[in-house]
Amino acid sequence: MGKTGVITLSVVDDDRMLTEGLAAWLHTVPDVQLTWWTATVTELLRTEPAPSDVVLLDLLLADGSDPMDNLRTLVRLRRRVLVVSVVTSGDMARRMVEAGAGGYLTKDHDLAALVAKVREVAKEEVALSRELALGWLADRDGDRPVLSPQERAVLLAYASGMTLTAAARSAGVQPGTAKNYLERVKDKYRKAGRPAYTKLELAERVREDGLAT
Repeated sequence: MGKTGVITLSVVDDDRMLTEGLAAWLHTVPDVQLTWWTATVTELLRTEPAPSDVVLLDLLLADGSDPMDNLRTLVRLRRRVLVVSVVTSGDMARRMVEAGAGGYLTKDHDLAALVAKVREVAKEEVALSRELALGWLADRDGDRPVLSPQERAVLLAYASGMTLTAAARSAGVQPGTAKNYLERVKDKYRKAGRPAYTKLELAERVREDGLAT
C-alpha cells in the first residue's frame, strides 16, 4: 500500500466487461485505485508503468497460458496476487495459495466482495471466500495451518538454516517484519495443536507439511 493509504491495483483479465465494470465502480472507492489493465501476464510485465500493490489475475486467460506459470512468474517478482476465476474448486484455491497467491475468489461474487479481498491481499492476509475456505478445511488435515505467501517465504528461508536477517533478505522484507511473520507462523501452529518454537521444530513442520515441495 502506498504512503497515501491507497491500494493500487493491476488487472490481468481478458474479460473487458468485468474490467470496465470494476474500473467504473472503483471511482466510488477511495482506497483502491485501478492503475493498469492487460489481457496477459507477459503484456503486464512489458507495459505496466510501475508495479501495483496487488495484481488481480484471471485463472483462465484467452491466450491459453498455463495458470500456474502465470502465478509463479508474478510470485517470483514478489507481486501480491489475488486469483479470480469461474472455477469454484477448493482444491484449485489450495493449489494457487500454496503456489504463492495471496487469495482466490470465484467470479460469482459482487464487486464489493472483490475489493474486500483486494484489501486483505494488500495487508498480506490469505483471502478466500467463506465457501472455498470451508471446502478447503473439509478436504485437508485440520492441524495444518494456512500460511500467507509472505509467512511461508520467511518460514522456508529461516527453517532452511538461514539467520533471521538472511531469511528476511531472501523474502524481500525487513528483519523486523520477518520476525513478525515467524511469530504469526508459530502462533498458527500453536493454535493447530502442533507448537513449534525453535528453528529445528519449524524445520520439522516444513518437512511434515511438504511446504518445501
